[in-house]
Amino acid sequence: MDQVEITFLLNGVTQRRMVQPNRVLIDLLRGEFGLLGTKLGCDQAVCGACTVLADGDPVAACATFAFEIDGREVRTIEGLSEDKLHPVQQAFVDNAAFQCGYCTPGMILLAAALLDREPDPDEATIRNWLSANICRCTGYKMIVEAVQQAAAAGRGRGRAK
Repeated sequence: MDQVEITFLLNGVTQRRMVQPNRVLIDLLRGEFGLLGTKLGCDQAVCGACTVLADGDPVAACATFAFEIDGREVRTIEGLSEDKLHPVQQAFVDNAAFQCGYCTPGMILLAAALLDREPDPDEATIRNWLSANICRCTGYKMIVEAVQQAAAAGRGRGRAK
């Protein structure tokens, strides 16, 4: 099978790879880069466990072909923070907003994308965004509270980063 050359920014580092046209992003991230924070859940773009950010937008890595990220910036949970936890990550810790942790990376990235767009979302907006990801362990109360805390931490700076 022919391969396609792609170049993209992954967690701030330029990457160049040859990929088969049918290779999905999650396989590239986990297999070639060892970024295991991106989880494979339903493999049908329904559960949100595989959520990553492409140019700041949440995408399902299980349903995104690797060639589709050519020229784009991809951020995974491993690249969300630099020297300390991102405010959303810290808020998840502070609010015990996870149990098994399987959905947590996708939830955190989804919440970070929301706060980048809407620094002070109301509870209905938070719940609407989080509905794209399924948590089978905790329910959503503590997750919503974590996003609210992260929003409060970002107030006055314009962004949650």
